[in-house]
Amino acid sequence: MNEVTVSSACKYLGVSTSGYYAWRKRQANPAQKYNDLKAVYWQHHARLGAPSLVHDMHELDYNMSERTIGRMLKKLGLRSRIARKYKHTTDSNHRLPTAPNLLDRQFTVNEPNKIWTTDITYIRTKQGWLYLCVMLDLFSRRIVGWQISHRIDRQLVCDAFHYAMARQGYPMGVMVHSDQGSQYCSRDFRTLLLTNNCVQSMSRRGNCWDNAVTESFFHTLKGHVVHGSVFATRKEANTVLFDYIEIYYNRVRRHSANG
Repeated sequence: MNEVTVSSACKYLGVSTSGYYAWRKRQANPAQKYNDLKAVYWQHHARLGAPSLVHDMHELDYNMSERTIGRMLKKLGLRSRIARKYKHTTDSNHRLPTAPNLLDRQFTVNEPNKIWTTDITYIRTKQGWLYLCVMLDLFSRRIVGWQISHRIDRQLVCDAFHYAMARQGYPMGVMVHSDQGSQYCSRDFRTLLLTNNCVQSMSRRGNCWDNAVTESFFHTLKGHVVHGSVFATRKEANTVLFDYIEIYYNRVRRHSANG
């Protein structure tokens, strides 16, 4: 029987010889596993726990389960920042016209710019409250538009929508889903949607699950960048929000809905 060499086996399997030896070295060196896990953990700024780190470690050729990674993180004294429940901000106690719930919790979309979900949350600063409005694309789960203001008014949601439309190239026929807050029911916002050939959809009153994806984003945001702290200034909060949304969330963070 002819002996199979490492180089011929690697060629047959479509992998590099150097990659194979690097993989074997990592498997034989337990300390390297911990070093690589720490590197991945801090690459995500301590924002990911064991479930999310499994995929990244697999990409480094470590076949480790969530439970194994959890034990390793505990041994290293590392843990993901815990998100806290946040309070709702928009006011649905008004007599303005509302839209039907066309989305109906159908959060799986097969192409971009078909459905955007939107909501508002608040950020504490020593200069006062800062309000953040986002437009989230259900296909990519990325934030396609966002705006901050010290006022929670219709201009805030209109500006976030303008940003999303300009950024995405003014797509036609987008369904925009929100809660029944007065900002979204305002004549200015409804006219803006109509002018841009968009369809309006709204959650049932008081039902946060009808907008679960955006609620989940805010929950994650609060745990990662706020976590009970108070920013010194609104400018500082804006800088941190930009870093999280544009640099980390939209580009680095793996979105579970997309694999």
